[in-house]
Amino acid sequence: MKLEILILDFGSQYTQLIARRLRERGVYAEIVPYFDGLQVARERKPKGIIFSGGPASVYEEGAHRVDPAIYRLGVPILGICYGMQLISVDFGGEVVKADHHEYGKAELFIDEPHLLFDGVSNPTLVWMSHSDRVERLPEGFKRIAHTRNAPYAAIVREDLNIYAIQFHPEVAHTPEGGKILENFARKICGVTSNWNMKNFISEQVEKIRERVGEKKVISALSGGVDSSVTTALLYKAIGEQLIPIFVDTGLLRKNEREQVEHAFRDLLHVPLIVVDAREKFLNRLKGVTDPEQKRKIIGHTFIEVFEEEAKKHSDATFLAQGTLYPDVIESVSVKGPSKTIKSHHNVGGLPEKMNLELIEPLRELFKDEVRRLGVELGLPEELVYRHPFPGPGLAIRIMGEVTEESLAILREADAIFIEELKKWGLYNKVWQAFAVLLNVQSVGVMGDNRTYENTIALRAVDSTDGMTARFSRLPYDFLEEVATRIINEVDGVNRVVYDISSKPPATIEWE
Repeated sequence: MKLEILILDFGSQYTQLIARRLRERGVYAEIVPYFDGLQVARERKPKGIIFSGGPASVYEEGAHRVDPAIYRLGVPILGICYGMQLISVDFGGEVVKADHHEYGKAELFIDEPHLLFDGVSNPTLVWMSHSDRVERLPEGFKRIAHTRNAPYAAIVREDLNIYAIQFHPEVAHTPEGGKILENFARKICGVTSNWNMKNFISEQVEKIRERVGEKKVISALSGGVDSSVTTALLYKAIGEQLIPIFVDTGLLRKNEREQVEHAFRDLLHVPLIVVDAREKFLNRLKGVTDPEQKRKIIGHTFIEVFEEEAKKHSDATFLAQGTLYPDVIESVSVKGPSKTIKSHHNVGGLPEKMNLELIEPLRELFKDEVRRLGVELGLPEELVYRHPFPGPGLAIRIMGEVTEESLAILREADAIFIEELKKWGLYNKVWQAFAVLLNVQSVGVMGDNRTYENTIALRAVDSTDGMTARFSRLPYDFLEEVATRIINEVDGVNRVVYDISSKPPATIEWE
């Protein structure tokens, strides 16, 4: 993709949001560690550069700095929070610890009209998160906006095309922040291109064809959004040179295998290979109750089954992987300023000894962009917008041993929960929802008879990234309807409870 705006990461927890807000407005942006900024800018020639925020203070020893040559590239630069303070210090201004820390919403007063604030209300709400502030402006800079506690909330030096703001335009708490970022990209940097999924498809199809040539690609299709979209895009690009493999572990949700087969075979006409490994997985899980042991057994068995199938296609050269842009950023951050959340790894933990080259067509996309891409490629919205589902499947939603009987109970209960969420218009309002079989029996009364049967726990959470989550405040009438249906329709269940714990301290999944 043609890089329009380059974002230098100084460690802010909001850095990814800068790229997302720009992309939402049709501007293609990428993030690199601050110390790679100059080299990347010289190589890829963006139309603008943004310095992100960061947790450090510019006057601390070892504070993150940029090569001053970046200011001489002639490319417009926008500094955000730490980025503003860095620019101020680099040009001879003074940054001090603020008397009044600003965390949260503040009113921004625009002092004079400027392209950066074109079409923005005056005053406008912005989100502040800083304990330092610019005390004295560098020579040649002027103030264009302020808040009650920050006399220099936005500054500019027109002759050098350098702009800086103390607040965070990328967060949702700055309602007009997306407009400010778009103004910088389009009205100051002159970006005219429009980043969208149609353009992405055409460019990626061309790149995939050029790289793959006449060779074959294996795709590990789990039925999740990322692997499904990866497979659909590759099939559009190379047709029957793609070898898509779907492993039925026996740990899938109700009708999941049928849904995947219908989407790929009937709708997209992809020659999907389905490996029925249900018996093998269930045999390996017999008598196992420890959650970590379950995960390891499932992971190793998946690799074994996948490798057995892959060996049948010795002419394959590539392995397709559904790597997303946050995975790439998190991997790069191992050596950069942002806190590492996880390291990037192969799909399903597939071993490097397979000697296949990785091909990752989604590595430039965020999750919401992947979903839009899936719809554009013709995948059903029910598949594209489904909730996250763990790799080990229903096995970690069954407390204790996994058996055919327990799987059957859980599948039915889970299906009822999801069906009712959709019926009540709640499915797309929660991040993730599912049922858990506790394998705990309790006394109940059904008809005139005493029962001693299973308990189902319902779990629904609200989140943005799965790192933290709050339990969903679902209506009592809805919960009553779901509980009644599960108890009446699922044999072996006489009690339903709702999980009201948040993450942390609990995790989203129970195991």
